[in-house]
Amino acid sequence: MDRVLVIGAGHAGLEAAFAARRRKAPVVVVTGSLAGVGLTPCNPAVGGVAKGHLVAEVEAMGGFIGRAADAAGIHARILNRSKGPAVRATRVQVDKRRYADHARTTLLADSGIEVVEALVAAVVTRGGSVEGVRLEDGTFLPARAVVVTTGTFLRGTLHVGHEARPGGRTGEAPATALARSIAALGFRTVRLKTGTPPRLRAGSIDFDGLELQPPDDPMPGFTLPGERRAPPLPRRACHLTWTTDATHRVVRDNLARSAMYGGKVMGRGPRYCPSIEDKVVRFPHRARHQVFLEPEGLDTDWVYPNGISTSLPADAQLELVRTIPGLGRAEIVQPGYAVEYDAVDARQLDHRLEAREIAGLFFAGQVNGTSGYEEAAAQGLVAGANAAAVVTGAEPLVLGRREAYIGVLVDDLVTQGCDEPYRMFTARAEYRILLREDNADERLETRAHALGLIDDARYTRGLRRREQVDRAHAALRAGVAFDGPAWALARAEARRTYEGYVDKLERDLARIEGRAGADLPIPPDLDFFALPGLCREAAERLEAVRPATTGQARRIPGLSPAALACLWAHVRKGTLAAAIPREADTIA
Repeated sequence: MDRVLVIGAGHAGLEAAFAARRRKAPVVVVTGSLAGVGLTPCNPAVGGVAKGHLVAEVEAMGGFIGRAADAAGIHARILNRSKGPAVRATRVQVDKRRYADHARTTLLADSGIEVVEALVAAVVTRGGSVEGVRLEDGTFLPARAVVVTTGTFLRGTLHVGHEARPGGRTGEAPATALARSIAALGFRTVRLKTGTPPRLRAGSIDFDGLELQPPDDPMPGFTLPGERRAPPLPRRACHLTWTTDATHRVVRDNLARSAMYGGKVMGRGPRYCPSIEDKVVRFPHRARHQVFLEPEGLDTDWVYPNGISTSLPADAQLELVRTIPGLGRAEIVQPGYAVEYDAVDARQLDHRLEAREIAGLFFAGQVNGTSGYEEAAAQGLVAGANAAAVVTGAEPLVLGRREAYIGVLVDDLVTQGCDEPYRMFTARAEYRILLREDNADERLETRAHALGLIDDARYTRGLRRREQVDRAHAALRAGVAFDGPAWALARAEARRTYEGYVDKLERDLARIEGRAGADLPIPPDLDFFALPGLCREAAERLEAVRPATTGQARRIPGLSPAALACLWAHVRKGTLAAAIPREADTIA
């Protein structure tokens, strides 16, 4: 049957379904539970540094996640205001129930999407092409294209201390049969781990004396200027506190009881969102770690203590929590837990997120080894748009690294894979000065319109936005006042800020790709960890290989072009300095 079938209705599944519909393909979504549609099972927020860039790009291409976040937003801030425009980012905290309700309502209201509440047991293929899926009750659902967005459900296991039980998240069964089917099709998988902190009861927290984190006023969001935005909800404040020596002592005393450190979890956890156990073990010199207390909604007294993800047993979690200022009488309403799951090695996919060996089979989201709602949504957009192209014969969607963070994300996944949950950072993008959050629509709307992801009316509004920014930019250059909206002026100022850097960026990248750059020798005693601008992850990968040249460094899996640009610049600087004769050497 000429339709797109999406397995799962989380952030990746929703974007895949909606993108396929915008491209006029019939869609069926199979979800294990309607109650699980659009859940935010971890932190109650959308966006953040680099993640906000991904959301803005999905929004620019007609996607769902940004507007849904705005519709359910109860707190929002612009992060990195003190830094350059390229790394500023929006973070919207959502009412978790309202976000899920909005997602479910939107999905069920689309007459072109059929929703089936069932568990998928197998992907069915023939002759190197997908034919559909078989449900656990034996029902066969035919489809020309299938998008797998199973999140953490493939052989998912939940861990609290030494207790383990099957599950993709609390209260939901894992996708064990589907995991076996995917393995039987020949896909390589890796075992990964993620986790959540305990949830606390707001009434048991002493907020007096804690640092207040109010939302920005006016409250920012992802909906583009001139587009219809949902009516605002009441706002809520967050609070900031810190772990203490006593907190770390509780962790150390109970490490053997932790699922991670007690040998119960084999999967590798996220480097950039570590558990409190990892923080204490890996950073023993740190006297304290931040804990953000984030309300989970307007009608719930649950609070999410962002920063203390843990798989310690419940009694140790309570002891740990009560060593933190403001939480001395805190009550835990749900213990934190780790979840271990299978992820597909994304190097088996192409840049459309289609399996190289099975036509019409796509994967998107955490099943590809990523972490975060935003990375999942971005992949869902790409996979859904390309699944629709299989069904309708339309042009595929492939974004380059220069075009979008989405392009960086997909390219990193399908060329390098990941041995730990992947998280997007601005440092991963070598063209980050071009890929600002504020200009995502300028970069992507024309492409989205050509692919049928946004309609004519939306594209026309986008053209008007660009005209406003062009007028503001011209006014800045002429030194005259601009009579248009402040957002257009801010965009124009950001554009002008980076004008002088763009040519230099192009020259540096050209050198890296050129023969001279590829052949530069790297000093054998170079301390990679001491190079300014090189992230720790890149330094660790370089240290493990100790490449002799920048050309060899280019072949290290997981080393981003941004890291290579940084390394090349430092090596070239040292080479030039060595070539300049010292004053003593020039004296006749």
